[in-house]
Amino acid sequence: MKRAQVPKVNEKQALIHRAYRVAGLLFLLAVLVIGKLVYVQYFDVFQDIKNPKETAAITWAERAEHNNIRLEKLPAMRGNIYANDESLLATSLPFYYVGLDTHTASAAYFNANFETLLDSLAQFFGPQSRAKFRNDILKRRSQSDRHYLSLTNRPITYKQRLRIEQWPFFDPNKRRGGKFDVEYRRYHPFSPMADRTIGTFDRVSGVGTRGLEASFNTQLSGTDGISWVQLQSDAVRVPLADAVNVQPEPGYDIHTTLDINFQDVAESALKKSLDEYQANFGCVVVMEVATGKIKALSNLTRKGPGNFVDDNNYALTLAADPGSTFKLATMMAVLEETGIDPDKVWVDTGKNPVMVYRRFRIRDAHRVGFGKLTASEVLEKSSNIGTHLLMQKYFYDQPDKYLAYIEKFRLKNLTGLHMKGEAVPFIRDRNTRWYKTALTAMSYGYDMRLAPIQILAFYNAVANGGYWVRPMIVDQVRNSSEVVNSYEPYVTSKPICSPRTAKYLQNMLEGVVLRGTAPGLKDTPYRVAGKTGTAQKIVSGQYLKSRGLRASFVGYFPADRPKYSCIVMVDNSVGGGSDLYAGTVAAPVFKQVADRIYAYDLSLHQPAELKPAESGVPVQWAGRADEARAMAKALHLSPPPEAGATADGKLQSDSVNWLLGSTGAQGKTSWKTSSVAEAEVPDLRGMALRDALYIMENKGFRVSFKGAGKVVSQSLEPGSKIDAEKKILLELQ
Repeated sequence: MKRAQVPKVNEKQALIHRAYRVAGLLFLLAVLVIGKLVYVQYFDVFQDIKNPKETAAITWAERAEHNNIRLEKLPAMRGNIYANDESLLATSLPFYYVGLDTHTASAAYFNANFETLLDSLAQFFGPQSRAKFRNDILKRRSQSDRHYLSLTNRPITYKQRLRIEQWPFFDPNKRRGGKFDVEYRRYHPFSPMADRTIGTFDRVSGVGTRGLEASFNTQLSGTDGISWVQLQSDAVRVPLADAVNVQPEPGYDIHTTLDINFQDVAESALKKSLDEYQANFGCVVVMEVATGKIKALSNLTRKGPGNFVDDNNYALTLAADPGSTFKLATMMAVLEETGIDPDKVWVDTGKNPVMVYRRFRIRDAHRVGFGKLTASEVLEKSSNIGTHLLMQKYFYDQPDKYLAYIEKFRLKNLTGLHMKGEAVPFIRDRNTRWYKTALTAMSYGYDMRLAPIQILAFYNAVANGGYWVRPMIVDQVRNSSEVVNSYEPYVTSKPICSPRTAKYLQNMLEGVVLRGTAPGLKDTPYRVAGKTGTAQKIVSGQYLKSRGLRASFVGYFPADRPKYSCIVMVDNSVGGGSDLYAGTVAAPVFKQVADRIYAYDLSLHQPAELKPAESGVPVQWAGRADEARAMAKALHLSPPPEAGATADGKLQSDSVNWLLGSTGAQGKTSWKTSSVAEAEVPDLRGMALRDALYIMENKGFRVSFKGAGKVVSQSLEPGSKIDAEKKILLELQ
């Protein structure tokens, strides 16, 4: 007789059934808890344990309503915003309203400490307040329903709170009626620097309204707590000490990519240009080429002579005609489509600066025509006619192909920067009111709308060998030291153009500086590549040069090994003149920013060789005394004099804190001391530019320089006194 087979148990199905049973039990438990809460709140009858016979048959909800008990929100402390070096850009400072619950303390404690409290209040608020506080406190103590007294109409600081906690009734360990209601206020330590970028915060709603405060409001806000309070008849809210409260959780901290030094340089240079040319507004953005990290983001509006405010993020929100900076996109499309050598293809722009094409007037910013130009020279000279002719030759009969290239170059997309408010690009397509000469205006940057950040991202891709990098302004979100979220650089897996095209364009952009429209950028110890752009502004639907120009320069440096890209945009008013082009207005701002960054960032400098020259000419360098000693020890040089002694062994002043070293042909190093603290104008000769900038800028001087290397001469004699504006010119060699 065969034994009956036992069916195999499906383990997966068994686990699923078991999970369903557990989930059902948890759901039933949740329903029971919610039901109990509803019953207690609205149906259960309240009984006072102390006086059960006198208790009215009321529910807990009715008792809370009867006693004016409410649940109120406890605001969470908002997270901080930091620069890339951990410098604090925005924080929440606590302020406190001080009050006293006159019924909390026992009669014995109240009588023993009342006069001492009055003495403390009189010392804090003034002797005349003593009698008033006495009357108010005694009056509230005698009342049964109004026993809470506000002692301050204005909030006090945390330091003042610590002082008040020494008073009777306010001891934090055994407080007997003293209360502090906290209110957080946003504070920007570097204000007004980067105010618009950091953003604003609405204290009433508790929501960030602009900038990073708005873009990362969820992370910064934290989680509010709740507290039971009793509303007294005068609308004063008294926290119930024995109530069950939920404490607030502070918000996360935002760590940005901004560099305070770069930001300061960008704003200073932009202010100078806006003031000099009576411009309306402008912006400067500095970005790392390889990572897209924004190191400076400055937006300024000129309200009057010397009066600037950071109230509008033009770099993200200003969608306008880019003008000649867009010619790079047309040239990229031509090179990608044809594979031509731009130095061997010629374009005849004619001898007249104005060309009429199908009733469309094309004008070059030159009093006479350029004549025959190579394709490279078309970009270097920024010829509108030449750009039109190249586009006409290769794309006029196939506009869809040109538009496809523009889309491939990511110029029709948002950059994706983690900040709210970026303007949506507008570049006309065949379905948007297309007309026969649309490509002509588009080829040199008109009849479109792009924000400065979008143009910068495009040029940054050229500097990066054709790989587009997303601009980023936040590195990490942290909960104290714990990293909650980390934002990594985003680089496209495929380049927007071929390496060959990128290399040609890099050469052209460097040619703009060497032979083209930005010659003022040639005189630098590093190589610059970039493009000028001067666009007319639209007024009532028409381009009117008489209403001012919008000048910009966008590029990168050093051109041979790009590390930083930068865009400068300055909107000129009528008062500033109508003939102020980008090479005059925007390029100098770029140079000031790049010069200072070059001085700050030592990685841009070639390593110095600390060995005697074969010719026997001594090698010299200078630095702080402690740094010089460490360097001499590491390089096995003759030791410099110790602190407190000069080279001849005599005692010196403590202010002598700089040493100049000179290594001769025999390899022996001699040292000369130099005081940079005592003299208003110290002797800077022999110092590197970095050291000279550090010393003089800390003394309040505006420093300009010529050449490269070490300081060989200075415009102000060492030891001289300065009564006029503090400016100094250094010659380097």
